[in-house]
Amino acid sequence: MRRLLALISLIAFAGCHSAQRDPQTVVFLIESSPASLDPRVGTDAQSEHIDELLFNGLVARDASFHFTPALAESWEQPEPLTLVFHLRDGVQFHDGRALTARDVAWTVNSIRSGAVISPKAAAYASVDAVEARDTRTVVFHLKHADNFLLTNLSTGAFGVVPEGSGREFWRHPVGTGPFRFVNQQIDQDVVVERNPQSWSGEPKIERVRFRVVPDAITESLELEKGSGDVAVNSLPMDSLAVLATRPNLIVEDAPGTQVQYLGFNLRDSLLKDTRVRQAIACAIDRRLIIETLLGGHAHTAESLLPTSHWAFTNDLARYDYDPARAARLLDEAGHAPRRDGVRFHLAMKTSTDGDTRLLAAVLQQQLAKAGIALDLRSYEFATFYSDVTRGAFQLYSLRWIGGNEQPDIFTYAFATASFSPQGANRGHYSNQQLDALLADASESADAARRRADYVEAQQKLARDLPAINLWYRDTVVVHNRRLTHVVPTPSGSFAFLETAELAKY
Repeated sequence: MRRLLALISLIAFAGCHSAQRDPQTVVFLIESSPASLDPRVGTDAQSEHIDELLFNGLVARDASFHFTPALAESWEQPEPLTLVFHLRDGVQFHDGRALTARDVAWTVNSIRSGAVISPKAAAYASVDAVEARDTRTVVFHLKHADNFLLTNLSTGAFGVVPEGSGREFWRHPVGTGPFRFVNQQIDQDVVVERNPQSWSGEPKIERVRFRVVPDAITESLELEKGSGDVAVNSLPMDSLAVLATRPNLIVEDAPGTQVQYLGFNLRDSLLKDTRVRQAIACAIDRRLIIETLLGGHAHTAESLLPTSHWAFTNDLARYDYDPARAARLLDEAGHAPRRDGVRFHLAMKTSTDGDTRLLAAVLQQQLAKAGIALDLRSYEFATFYSDVTRGAFQLYSLRWIGGNEQPDIFTYAFATASFSPQGANRGHYSNQQLDALLADASESADAARRRADYVEAQQKLARDLPAINLWYRDTVVVHNRRLTHVVPTPSGSFAFLETAELAKY
């Protein structure tokens, strides 16, 4: 409540001021700098969302998760181990170079070979070779059938870079997307401008400045003053009701697919015990957090997949808020409370983002009731994310954004072959039965069998809890009224910038 009153006072004060601004530039407020604008490398939310504007995949996905043409105008699979893509004619990179099949082959091979160190490498483990048959024809030769190769070649998950792009490509990325890179100042901003040669249609917006504002209250003030135009899923939930009353702002809210989760390091002596992880889940009152901290803008998640997905199941082991059960599990694991009530200490790493720190503080209070002392350690996002990807943590919390809309997320996040940095299995969870289920699902042509595999995989993960799925967060976009045609996406992407417009006053 104290935080909300302070925010209301600051916003009221800020409303008395005006801001000078470039009327042709949309100022998009983000919490942190993208970790890397090389689409082969960046997997954090800011990197993926901005990369989606700068780069294209071979295919795209529509709202129903079906594949549609992108850089490839068509494709076919003449036999299970061969996938042939036919590129669009006349597509150019932002520097004027023509897109060719050699660029596609280079992009995939630089990930597979380790020419760039990429957490996406495991996604292309099924690829034996990529052949540029001619200027516009790319042929993928596979080691084994892979039902999710198309997903991993789609915009958002993948972006084609020019042949020869090396490890320093992130400094000045060149893509084929609707916007082109202008410049970046780490921890300050990223500037992009519309690509007049975009094959998919030229955006109406001239320029976008992604301005880094780590403090959420400051971000709210920037929107109120008019020095910021738009923010997505980065504002304190307790500020939304206040911002919605401002005549110059609009709050758009739509159901989302982003999953907030709590990650464990299973190499840790305490957390390698499944009972400890289950106890932590029972000690967290997710519904209370959603109602208070998130203002009701979320709903509980048991699986990583969206509830509307064909492979989703709700037939899972559950760990609803139950302090008594948490205590029993910890007793069974041999962690009796000491005289001070503390059973053991755990360290949770967070970024300096306000919402993240607030969530960590709430988790600290809730776990304390179960006798778990949570020690919080906050770092700038780049340092925090580097530690997470290196496995240097006991606990952390992040969101799955977009990538969890297809069931290959289970391979990327939990397969033994996906230990970081080859994938996102940062907690080093390993289950041979799960690996076998995921391998079978990725190769089987039988849809019913694939669904059965994924249902069983979700059930195993729900029992073992290598991570706790906390909630699906709504997509909340707050924007200035001068920015029109804003349509929130379930994944919280920035794709609406491709069709949004600036009103003329």
